[in-house]
Amino acid sequence: MAVDLRQVMGGILTFSMFIMLGNMVKKDHIDPFLEPVQQSQTINQHNASNTQGVKLNENSYGPFKEHNEVPKPCWKIPSFKEKQSSGYILFSLYNGPEHHASQIANAVVVARHLGAKLVLPDIRGTKLGEKRDFGEIYDVKKFVASLDGVVQVAKVKPAEISSVKATAVRVPDRVSKDFITATIKPIFSTNKNLRLATYFDALSMENSKETVDSNAYQCLAAFGSLKLQSDLLELVDSMVGTLRSMSQKMGGRFVAVDLRFDMLGKKRCHKNVVSSERCYNAEEIGEFLNKIGFHKETAVYLTQTGWHGRLDLLRDIFPNTFTKDAIVPAYERAKFMGSEGREYEQFIDFNICSQSDVFVPAYPSRFYASVAGNRIASGKTQIFVPAEKTSEIASHYLSPYIARKSHFAHSCFCV
Repeated sequence: MAVDLRQVMGGILTFSMFIMLGNMVKKDHIDPFLEPVQQSQTINQHNASNTQGVKLNENSYGPFKEHNEVPKPCWKIPSFKEKQSSGYILFSLYNGPEHHASQIANAVVVARHLGAKLVLPDIRGTKLGEKRDFGEIYDVKKFVASLDGVVQVAKVKPAEISSVKATAVRVPDRVSKDFITATIKPIFSTNKNLRLATYFDALSMENSKETVDSNAYQCLAAFGSLKLQSDLLELVDSMVGTLRSMSQKMGGRFVAVDLRFDMLGKKRCHKNVVSSERCYNAEEIGEFLNKIGFHKETAVYLTQTGWHGRLDLLRDIFPNTFTKDAIVPAYERAKFMGSEGREYEQFIDFNICSQSDVFVPAYPSRFYASVAGNRIASGKTQIFVPAEKTSEIASHYLSPYIARKSHFAHSCFCV
């Protein structure tokens, strides 16, 4: 049978076209999904061969630690003895989420030692007279259930005290049993309804000597009672998921930086001449993260609300740098980012910084100390504090709260 060369050539050309089409499909639709993994492997191989334990290859603390060991609560609540009185302890939460756990802990410790009932607090805003119900931010059921057997909680202000003005009492942060006995108990004996107001003298949350019982109540209240209400928790989880997806080349891990321009203007940012603590701007944070080995594709979250031109210098070093405005889902912006929802932003920042793979404070603050406590409780101990050092080893910048185990939270959890 005669073979038509034109048919043979046509067949070869057709087959070649199918091969070329298949390669195009692979390049456009398959390779993009494989690229992050391939590049991640290349990055890891490069660092393993070139940094030799200086940056990404550190065994204990690199820019990203491979495994976080979640600690277990090591406090033990003493057996509950019924000694309930007819009195009530009232209080409000104020000054933002970084203060709330301590205010809760104080109220619980005082109510427990006095045998009083605890009234569910409201949450005060930044404007005079502005307040929210506890349930608008936190999970009421979780809160009440966590304190079962420790103190009784009234979800609403009882009718019998609604018309009675409670006696105001100021108490120090981490109030002690001795202070309660000497100062608060005599007042409570006369006026059965007290309104507590916690005052804070220092930024730190370092360990202090306290009785085992009081420490147990402090630990339970500070680290086991507060959880965001479902809508707000769902939003935070969604934003964390978005940040992880933006850092695929780094295995879905991201860095949260507490950097707000309103804080950089505070007086304490300009007077730390002697102290090793100081404030760092966007460019300095970018240079610091780059120095200790973070790859330029790492996703970086900033607590700053809205983009500012002075952040461009950080984004030049780490292109995947975002503020909350860029990653809050569009359908949630009216509720959580509008003029009526600005108070939610601080809770978003606080919880994202608590959940991130790495946390970096740009300045000393109560926010930093409180986030550190939450991270210790969850085993996320990678907190790097910028400092004027030449070292490129990440662990040299580990927060003193972690390196020295000086944070109060270390007395609450056992590895």
